[in-house]
Amino acid sequence: MTHGRRIAHLDMDAFFASVELLSYPELKGQPVVVGGRSTTAPSIDAEGLRKFARLRDYVGRGVITTSTYEARALGVFSGMGLMKSAVLAPDAILLPANFDAYRYYSGLFKTTVAAVAPLIEDRGIDEIYIDLTDIDEDTALLGQRIKDAVYKATGLSCSIGISPNKLLSKICSDLEKPNGLTILSPADFQIRIWPLPAKKINGIGPKANEKLTSLGIHSIGDLAAASPEMLMAQFGRSTGMWLHHVAQGIDERPVVTYSEPKSLSRETTFERDLHVKQDRPKLSEIFTNLCHRVADDLVRKGYVSKTIGIKIKYADFQVITRDVTLTHSVFDAASIRRAATECLRRVPLDQKIRLLGVRAGGLSPIESDSAAAPQHQADLPF
Repeated sequence: MTHGRRIAHLDMDAFFASVELLSYPELKGQPVVVGGRSTTAPSIDAEGLRKFARLRDYVGRGVITTSTYEARALGVFSGMGLMKSAVLAPDAILLPANFDAYRYYSGLFKTTVAAVAPLIEDRGIDEIYIDLTDIDEDTALLGQRIKDAVYKATGLSCSIGISPNKLLSKICSDLEKPNGLTILSPADFQIRIWPLPAKKINGIGPKANEKLTSLGIHSIGDLAAASPEMLMAQFGRSTGMWLHHVAQGIDERPVVTYSEPKSLSRETTFERDLHVKQDRPKLSEIFTNLCHRVADDLVRKGYVSKTIGIKIKYADFQVITRDVTLTHSVFDAASIRRAATECLRRVPLDQKIRLLGVRAGGLSPIESDSAAAPQHQADLPF
């Protein structure tokens, strides 16, 4: 294990659901699920009381974006299909996702943490790493101060793990959820970490875990006891050595406070499969909207793009991607749509479509003369 560093991993507790409960405090303590593209917002009944949709009434392909801990206790987790989840928790409250609110509270909690500890690595909408090494304050008091500041600013709770490195802090932030503060010293490593399942290590996915299980390796301690030679033979040299190191609690990765994005993309899964000819107006509307959203993302983040691509998932779940590299960088919706239309002309459009996406790659910071003038909108091939 690495000594001398103090790295924190902060994870907001059931973030999307918790943000929703700020608007609907009467739902606290109840199983609540957020998700579903066709989910209706709460309505007001004749007595002035809010009426909420129930999971059992949902019809469609939507998946769970998040769920409260009460819903998770019933076996309902993010990524599950809503109709399948209704079998487990039919009476759970179902709310539509509000991503504008989630982005607002995401920015608010990160700004709040930065005022206390500025060395932050952004890992997504609801989690960050924080380098606390150079802050001269007791670890427990500092961790609690950060938690208190986040709650005061947002009304939301978070869980924090603090250890010598990112690997262990990520594990620790999940050990005492919700509203946890877990501090791991080098002396505690074998006692607290080795008994945990190997899949608790970030980077060991379902397939790797299945293979480890077949080798009789169930816990992190089992993995630590395995010879590096055996792990390299089974997983290859690079992955095998990585497994050996992480089982020993070794992780030298720094907290990276800034990184350039490689691409920006937007995609949407349809409520029903859309036919290229019969649903052409609908597909055209969705396609144009995706191009505008990508353009908005580019402008907001200050980038131009030289590579535009599309992604299509057919009704049989086959996925096709195409992209085109432009002679000049672009950032406007019309130019993005024109380039994406070129990509569409290079894919077969002879079956129904389940998902459509638009991507902007080859990014560079926007400059006054770096982007081409907006182009005329091209006709769609569907």
